[in-house]
Amino acid sequence: MDETAAPAQTRWEQWGVRVLRFPLTRIVLFVAGIAAAVVLQGLAAAGLSLWLEISWLRVAVGVVFPILAVHFAYRGMTRLLERRSAAELSLSGALRETSAGALVGAACLTLIVALIAALGFYQVQGVGAWTALLTAFAIAAVSGYAEEVLFRGVVFRILEEGLGTWLALTISAALFGLVHLSNPNATLYGAAAIGIEAGVLLGAAYVLTRRLWLAIGIHFGWNFVVAGVFGPNLSGIQVQSVLESRLSGPDFLSGGALGVEGSVFAIAVCLLVSVVFLRRARLQGHFIRPFWRREATRGCTSR
Repeated sequence: MDETAAPAQTRWEQWGVRVLRFPLTRIVLFVAGIAAAVVLQGLAAAGLSLWLEISWLRVAVGVVFPILAVHFAYRGMTRLLERRSAAELSLSGALRETSAGALVGAACLTLIVALIAALGFYQVQGVGAWTALLTAFAIAAVSGYAEEVLFRGVVFRILEEGLGTWLALTISAALFGLVHLSNPNATLYGAAAIGIEAGVLLGAAYVLTRRLWLAIGIHFGWNFVVAGVFGPNLSGIQVQSVLESRLSGPDFLSGGALGVEGSVFAIAVCLLVSVVFLRRARLQGHFIRPFWRREATRGCTSR
């Protein structure tokens, strides 16, 4: 009886392994695990904040706790589901790559604002409180880290394993744009713009380095400069930046209510940088072909 049960048990185990390794299954489990960790840290942070009387300490908790929750949840899920260490989040070289990314993100955004201002569609109307930088730092740090882990570390990386780099880049960029439809002042054009400019650029940064830190830095630098310095809106969300500014003129040039991210200048600048990243990534052999092309190559080789 035991002898007949053993093969059946083995088949069930093999079936279970296949299900767990299926890309969509892993994506769902990764997202669920990270979401659960974020909820738990939120409860812990809320309880701790009740005991903190200094405001900047409460802000620090609100930044550090969610980042640590996402970080360790991702590493834990990687170990559990994929039986590997998360090399894409290795701390070796993280500061250098994140800093470089922050400079790229800040430079891109500054250039876009300069182009819009040159046409007279971006006007500075006053100067606000410098404390806006602290709020911007918190927003940029949490959103930059969490969104990159989810969209590039989970969605793009797992899709790329089977569909290859180009299809994974297209799908993950489209999803990245679509989730921004829930933002205030969101439109289909705005979602498409964010998908094309940010989704492609951040995916390209991951392909170039095969790590998440450059993408995290770009995301952080972009959001920090928008929310902390130039304003007036960050992906449609009104922010209090150091410069009190106003956008005018045609929405496709200024970005309108979405913010400068809706400008064609943002699309053009980000696509240009994306092309540079992707070209370098291809030269370094970082592109992955879709599974059907890999199988065809193996079939030709075996014959």
